[in-house]
Amino acid sequence: MQKRLWLVVSVFVILSMVLLSACAGGAGKTKRVAVLTYAISNETTKYVCDKVQELGKAKGWDVTVTDTAGDFNMLNSRIEDAVTQKVDAIVLPMIDPPQVSKALDAALKAGIPVFGLDSTIAPGILLNVTSDNTSLGTLSAEKLVEAIGGKGNVIMLTHDPHPGVRERAEAAQAVFDKYPEIKVVEKKHVEVPGPLDSARKTIENLLVAYPNVGDIAGIWAGWDEPALGALQAAQAAGRAEIFITGVDGQTFAKAEIAKGGQFIATVGQDFDGMASKVVELIEGYFNGQKPTEENYKIPGTLITKENAQ
Repeated sequence: MQKRLWLVVSVFVILSMVLLSACAGGAGKTKRVAVLTYAISNETTKYVCDKVQELGKAKGWDVTVTDTAGDFNMLNSRIEDAVTQKVDAIVLPMIDPPQVSKALDAALKAGIPVFGLDSTIAPGILLNVTSDNTSLGTLSAEKLVEAIGGKGNVIMLTHDPHPGVRERAEAAQAVFDKYPEIKVVEKKHVEVPGPLDSARKTIENLLVAYPNVGDIAGIWAGWDEPALGALQAAQAAGRAEIFITGVDGQTFAKAEIAKGGQFIATVGQDFDGMASKVVELIEGYFNGQKPTEENYKIPGTLITKENAQ
C-alpha cells in the first residue's frame, strides 16, 4: 500500500514538474516581431522602423526590419514569409493596405496580429497608430493660404499610395476650396523611393510651364522631402515669390524654415509617440489585452519661423 502511494505521489510530482517546465518555457519564449516596409529610404519611415526596433528590443523581443525598396510584390512575399515563420506580430509602417491585401489575408488566416503605423485600417490589420492627418493637412494648407493672401495658383505634391499623405491632401484641398481666388492648377504624384529628386524634377518642369512671376503663388507638399525638392527647384529658377509648406517636422525642414525664406512651415509629427504607442499596444496584445480602438491618432504641431529653432 505504501509503495503504491509512493508511486502515485512520485508520478504526480514528475507530471507537475513537466507541466511547470512547459509553462515556464512558453512564458519565457522570445517574442518575434517583424517590421516590414517598402520605403525605408524615406527619412521618417526609417526613423519609425528603427524606433520600433529599439523599443521592442528593450522589452526583450526579437525585432527585425525588412525593406523592399519600393517593390510591393516583394513586400507581399516578405509579409507572407513572416507569416510562414509564425512571428508573434507584424508591424507595417506607412503602408496602403490594398497594396498588400494578399499577404494581409494570409496573416489573418494564420491568426497573426498586424499593427499599422501611419497606415490605415483594413481587413487583416488589427489597429493603426497614426497622426491626425486631417489636422496635418489642414494646418499646413491654412498657413500657405495665409502666406499667399488667399489668392493665386497652387501646386500640390502628394503620394496616394500612402493613406496618411492621401488624407492630408484631401484636407488641404478642402481648405483651398474655401477660397474662390485660389486654384489648384497641378496635383502631382511624388515617387518613392527618391521623393526629393522626384519633386525637384516635377517642379522644374512646372516652372517652365508657368514661367512668369505670379503664375504660381504656393506649393503644398504632403511631407518635407518633396517640399525641400520644390524649394531647390524654385531657388534654382529664381522664383523666390513662391511659398512652400511641408509636413513631418524634419530637422532639415526646420533649418530652412528658421531662415525666414519661402519654405514657411511644416507640421511636426510625433514619430516617437507613434512608435511608443505601437510597441505599447503590441505588449498589451501579448499580455491578453484587447485594443479599445482601431485608430489611435497622435496630434501634430505647426512649426513656423517663430518655433523652428
